[in-house]
Amino acid sequence: MATPLMVLSDEVEQALARRHPVVALESTIIAHGLPRPRNLRVAGELEGLVRAAGAVPATVAVLDGRAHIGLNKSQLERVADDPTLRKLGHRDLAPALATGASGATTVSGTAFLAARAGIRVFATGGLGGVHREWTTTQDESADLRLLGRTRITVVCAGVKSILDVPATLQRLETLGVGVIGYRTDRFPGFYLSDSGEPVDWTVTEPADVAAIMRSQDALDGPESALIVANPVRESEQLDPVLHDRVLADALAACGREGITGQAVTPFLLDYLVRHTGGASLEANLAAVRGNVHLATEIATAWSNAS
Repeated sequence: MATPLMVLSDEVEQALARRHPVVALESTIIAHGLPRPRNLRVAGELEGLVRAAGAVPATVAVLDGRAHIGLNKSQLERVADDPTLRKLGHRDLAPALATGASGATTVSGTAFLAARAGIRVFATGGLGGVHREWTTTQDESADLRLLGRTRITVVCAGVKSILDVPATLQRLETLGVGVIGYRTDRFPGFYLSDSGEPVDWTVTEPADVAAIMRSQDALDGPESALIVANPVRESEQLDPVLHDRVLADALAACGREGITGQAVTPFLLDYLVRHTGGASLEANLAAVRGNVHLATEIATAWSNAS
């Protein structure tokens, strides 16, 4: 629902009113995750994938103190080109709106706003999660708690392999967030098709996911998300041997240089990109494309069943 502080594009508003499929897309990957000018090309490509499959893309961002659900061409260009845009999780939304700030939304910020707008399906790359050495750092992504209380279906390639994957899965279970594997019984590792951890439930068709979403609503239980873990194709994943070697080197470098707190994730991701010759970035993009494609199929199945 649109409000003075939350603006739905005409395209998104009409699609929701007519119960046409809509897929939410985050903007952090555009503003902070990719080099310029490739980031704008990728943003257009992802929106194009959604439209080509008959759905409406809803890229989410905050511009001048207003949350936009669906961006026009000039707004998308601004997100891609403006280096001053902040990174906004859901806790940052209220101060950003109140102060007239602008920023790209993370997984938690996008999921929150998309759900408030009435969008049920969201495609992203990988979730945040529990960080390594949590017992000493207490570092955990805000994504997890937000998904524990937000009814939205998130299609992702698991969680970033720089995180503690088993601890993240345990945390999702504690928070009551459902996790299903799409045509896999293994939880993907973002750059890798298999993190080494199993999933309890597997589905094979988008209609299966839509059926689970209907069951969520019928049960009328706690408002929580459904994670659809969609692995990157093995042919497009980062070479596992290269991944393990470079990640070990990155973690060691992080310790040597005293990198802590919020600086850890960007340091490790940048290290991976530089020391894999960009291969980690290509695996990331392959995963995102696959997730957008699957999310569009799920949104269509959900729309047809509604």
